[in-house]
Amino acid sequence: MSESLRNDGRIWVPKKLEDAKALQAGTKKGKDIPEADRDYYLERRYPAFGNLVPRDVASRAAKERCDAGFGVNSTGLAVFLDFSDAINRLGKEVVKQKYGNLFDMYEEITNDDPYETPMMIYPALHYSMGGLWVDYELMTSIPGLFAIGEANFSDHGANRLGASALMQGLADGYFVLPYTIQNYLSDQIQVPRFSTDLPEFVEAEKAINARIAKLMNVKGKETVDSIHRKLGHIMWEHVGMARDAEGLKEAIQMLKDLKKEFWSNVFIPGEANSLNVELDKALRLADFIEIGALMAHDALDRAESCGGHFRTEHQTEEGEAMRHDDKFMYVSCWEYQGEDKDPVMLKEDLNYQFVVPQTRNYKK
Repeated sequence: MSESLRNDGRIWVPKKLEDAKALQAGTKKGKDIPEADRDYYLERRYPAFGNLVPRDVASRAAKERCDAGFGVNSTGLAVFLDFSDAINRLGKEVVKQKYGNLFDMYEEITNDDPYETPMMIYPALHYSMGGLWVDYELMTSIPGLFAIGEANFSDHGANRLGASALMQGLADGYFVLPYTIQNYLSDQIQVPRFSTDLPEFVEAEKAINARIAKLMNVKGKETVDSIHRKLGHIMWEHVGMARDAEGLKEAIQMLKDLKKEFWSNVFIPGEANSLNVELDKALRLADFIEIGALMAHDALDRAESCGGHFRTEHQTEEGEAMRHDDKFMYVSCWEYQGEDKDPVMLKEDLNYQFVVPQTRNYKK
């Protein structure tokens, strides 16, 4: 929502810590803070772009302000998105025509009128980085395996919002895949049907049944959701939009401990041979813990800042990403080595022929 609203809204927190404490305690509201005591921190840090800096810059800045104690709601995890200036400049009706549906959504959720009171926003991990490689017909490097929407890298590359990924899924599913998958299927009639009695099928079925049985037999005391929340907190705090070596090392150890906790203390109600949503969630959570550890390993290895990967110890004086192209001009792929063993990295060098990699700067 806030990505659309930053065109005319201004983002701020109080300049004074005591005002932030009052907002968190509920003894003051945003409109009670005088203009002179408001810190429009994006406009201050990035005068050329102000509130229109890219979402990763805006998100890191919001989290930094909240981590410093200047959050504006009861949890301290929010900044203000204020439209008072736009309403005074353009008029309420113009703002309503441009953003009325979003304002109505906000009021429905919070019971605050954004025409009268500044909105409160906070960054969320609502987009994914990366996606499977696909060809022009949306087929992956595995023949017959197609990936659409946010699962592929296709149109939106490595950085996309939830709404644009949804539209990509609709476009791929309605308008692309029905006309490309048939090219693959056209000669499949010549391929003999595989028998499910083959050793590979038997082995795969045996492995998943063993995994399900192991999970159901843990019979611990902690719910899948509670462990999932712990995983989310570890990733948000240490492997999120701003990372550092110390935090990543801590995350790797915490994820190892969480994995042990999951496999020794998770509780899954119900039966394995019936529709069991908790079992399904547990199977996915086991995968999430593995991919979380892999992300932390990869982020620790890449001692630079580049794109969505921002290491706080590798930034310019202006707070921009500091790449080290002489050391990290490659794509990393990690090979699984077995249970409780560190993965091994495989490198694919990047060779830019038509563009020159540069460091962006939103202060000029």
